[in-house]
Parts: sequence; C-alpha cells; structure tokens
Amino acid sequence: MHTTYSLNCLTCQATYRPGSISYCCPACGEQGALDTHYDYPALATRLDRDALAARGAEGMWRFSPLLPQVREAFRPRLLVGNTPLYRHQGLVEHESHLTVWIKDESRQPTGSLKDRASSLAVGLALEAGAEVIAVASTGNAASALAGMAADRRLRSVIYVPRATPPAKLAQMVGFGAEVRLVDGAYDEAFEHCRQACDENGWYNRTTGINSYMTEGKKTVAFEIAEQMGWQLPELIFVPVGNGCILGAVYKGFYDLKQLGWIERIPRLIGVQAQASNFMYRAWRSGGPIDAVARIPPASRASSINVAFPRDRLKALRAVRASGGEFICVSDTQITDAARALAARTGVLAEAGAAATYAGLLQWAAQHPASTGSALLLITGSGLKDTSLFISGHSTEHRAGAASSQPA
Repeated sequence: MHTTYSLNCLTCQATYRPGSISYCCPACGEQGALDTHYDYPALATRLDRDALAARGAEGMWRFSPLLPQVREAFRPRLLVGNTPLYRHQGLVEHESHLTVWIKDESRQPTGSLKDRASSLAVGLALEAGAEVIAVASTGNAASALAGMAADRRLRSVIYVPRATPPAKLAQMVGFGAEVRLVDGAYDEAFEHCRQACDENGWYNRTTGINSYMTEGKKTVAFEIAEQMGWQLPELIFVPVGNGCILGAVYKGFYDLKQLGWIERIPRLIGVQAQASNFMYRAWRSGGPIDAVARIPPASRASSINVAFPRDRLKALRAVRASGGEFICVSDTQITDAARALAARTGVLAEAGAAATYAGLLQWAAQHPASTGSALLLITGSGLKDTSLFISGHSTEHRAGAASSQPA
C-alpha cells in the first residue's frame, strides 16, 4: 500500500513533500523539527486495525502503512517489536489502587526501544543510497544502530561519551561498528557526529537532526493500544533524556486518534533525573524553551543524561497536549526503583528506564488513594549496565549458603 504523507515544521508550520528536504526544516534548521502527517481520512477507509494486529509476525513493520515508505528489501530482518506487556497489582503504596502495566522493551533484539528507530533508519538510509550511517548516542541508540546495520551489512560509525557503560560498548564492537569515543557527554558526541556527517555525506540517524526517528519509536504506542484491546491507561510514564521517546509515544497515539481507533490520548508523564532535568525546568518555567539554562548533566542514569534535549519541542508538546506533566527523581530513587522493580516483577531495567518506576512511586505518594491504571515504559535492559544492581551488594553470604547445600 502506498502511503501518502507530508512533512510539517513544528516551528514555522511550513509543509514539505517527502524527498524534497532532508532531516529538518531548511528554513529553521535544527529548530525545525518535522512532523510526519499522514492522509488519515484515506487511511481510515483502507486500514483495519484488527487486520494489522493479525500480521504480528512482521513485528513493527506490520504498521508500514503508518510509516515512511521503506521497501521490504531494505528493512533489517531482525524482529523488532512484539515486546511483552505485563499487568501488576501492588507496585505502589500510599493506599493507591492503581493497576500498573509494564511494557518491556528490554526484550528487543539489542535490548532497548531504540531498535524501533534504528530499524527504520537503516531502511531509510539504504533507500537513500547511503553507504555509511552514523549516530551520536548515550549508548542504546548506538547499540541498536550497530545491530540493525550489521544485518544489512551497512557500515555504521558511532559517537558516544567515553564513559559509556562497557556492556553497551561491547554490543557496538560486537556488531562491527566503528566506535569513536568522545570526551564529555551526549551533547559533545552530538556535535562530533553532526560535523562528520556534514563533511563526509553520511546518513545521520541522530535524534533531533533526523525527524523520522519519531516514526520508528511511535510503533510502541501502536502495540500498547493493540495489547490493551484499544482501552488505554490513564497515565503512561516515559523516561526523558533527549525527548524523542516521549514525543514519539504521543505521536503514535495521535495517529491512532486521527484514525478513530482510540478515543483519547493518555496523560503522558515525562520522568527526568534531577541531575539532568532540562525538560522539567522548561515545563515549569512556561517561558521560551531555548531560554532555559543548559546545565552539565551529572546523573548516573546514563541513557537519560543529556544537557540539551534535541527533541525538546516534541517532548514538551507531548506533555502539554496530553494534559500530562514532568517529574524529577533523584539517582537514589532511580537505583532503589530499579532494584525493587526487578525483585517484584522479574523485569531488569537499566537506570534510565527504571526512572519511570521511581516517577510512578513519587506521583502515587503525591496522589494518595489514586485509582485507575498506569503504564511504565521500560525502555532498556539492566544487562546493559549492571553496576547499579551490584554496587554496595555482596553476594558472598548467598554464595556461602548455597555451597553448604547438597548438590
């Protein structure tokens, strides 16, 4: 099915045809993040949501009519999508009666939700005839790109902070990517990658430059709606670093609402680390977003440790348009939440992803006796950085006890 869509600038509202521009609005530069706007009335007459659900073996690509066009020959063959959704009671206290759902994106091929965007990025790069694809990342997007590019034998170049967790670096190297370590944080990696792509003509997968990345990530919202029988929770907690995932979750539900497949968009709660909280401060200020101070990030939650979110416009829109809010949590809250989540549910989340549970616990404490349902979007696996589970915990006693038992 041929998909008709336009590209609309969030800053100047200019409209462009696909293929007429590259990543951003040419008039606004990086300030000109683009929305991909589909012909929803036409799609509504041709698509059936249950028929799409029946094509589950295709993973995220079953939603291809609602994605930028990528021929099947260029799509990575790794199965992206179809991640589990779990229902839990008793994950919050304070007399809360919230039912909690967990969407576990740690089960993706490379262990994070970023596989959704990277699968689309590789397809788009090959459609464009690119021979090299590059990305700046805190780790997960880089691992995801390396894996997807490896499947299609596409050369990938990765720019990540030197302090990137070793497990994530191991993934990148294992998948055959060219890894270039950068002194500083994500923001410095971003600049190095942009310069290299401009100088060498490489395809740039980086969030905040490549507006299409929203489209890959939004498929998680499609799956959530499917798996919940199109009856959505009141609240969805999303970790926020660069802002792209939060913006993408909103965009996915927006698409479904335009098609008439859902009646409302859940309230989106963006969760940031206190030591990396640009979006929280921007939301609280109510003023121009680019007037908010850029403070060097210092959170241990590396995947959401960003000074200046590159998808800030989409992230702020997501919260405001859905009637949601931003929440800040400390690194101690994040660590405690990650350990508690694993022990109570069997879902091992990395620190950035576990921020959603910390955010839920804080929100529930502020809203005692709350009812309804909330969903935690777990965006990455704890196996990507195990230090928070091991730090300060000794296994010596357990090992000794185990050795005293009969074999």
